[in-house]
Amino acid sequence: MEWQRDLVALLVGLVVATLTAPVGVSGAVFLLPVQLSVLHVPNPQVTPTNLLFNVVSGPGALWRYWRRGQLEPTLVRSLVVGCVPGVVVGAVLRVHVVSDPTVFRLVAAAVLLPTGLLILRPRRGGVVRRARGLPPRTVTALALVVGVIGGLYGIGGGSVLGPLLVGSGMAVSVVAPAALASTLVTSVVGVLAFAGLSLGQPGSIAPDWSVGLAAGLGGLVGGYAGAALQPHLPETLLRRALGLAAVAIAVLYLVQAR
Repeated sequence: MEWQRDLVALLVGLVVATLTAPVGVSGAVFLLPVQLSVLHVPNPQVTPTNLLFNVVSGPGALWRYWRRGQLEPTLVRSLVVGCVPGVVVGAVLRVHVVSDPTVFRLVAAAVLLPTGLLILRPRRGGVVRRARGLPPRTVTALALVVGVIGGLYGIGGGSVLGPLLVGSGMAVSVVAPAALASTLVTSVVGVLAFAGLSLGQPGSIAPDWSVGLAAGLGGLVGGYAGAALQPHLPETLLRRALGLAAVAIAVLYLVQAR
């Protein structure tokens, strides 16, 4: 029944956002396999539905981070300038090039596997406590590439940008709010892009509004809770859990694509 599917989406959104918001990941990257395998959202509709989840769930964690004064305007601006045009390109590619489910799983695995390994990689040296490390132009160029991936995969890019920026020497407390802010803005643009593309294309391209809104409402609460928990959770534990989950999902997609 429809309400049962939405209830599952709400609970999954709540759990994943609670676990991922502390490290700047919206949770959409882990919601996607649930959409495909449990909720049976058709392909490529899963991508804009994931972006809709980001739009609804994002303000919860961001509000908490903003109240603690953790948002770095310069870093957020560098990420948004790159991610926004990237997600539009990714949306177009998703509809016209990467519409086959097998190809999509391979692309998803190619994104998740290195991301998971990067999260699991031991960090060297101290942690930077301010938004410095990579130059702003480099951050913007990186965000452009990740934006394209985000448009293809429906993740907003935070699950890729977060580990990369932390790996460059920034603290999770600096990266997490900025990554979530760029994810929110990018996802709004992505949802609009897919909605526009759906007007001239057959099939399921627009978001599954019911699933996206239900999961997003769960993520709204979970994101706020996760952001509140961040100062009390060991960074090492969070990194390992996220890294292992990303690698496991990538392996699952590779097996399914055979």
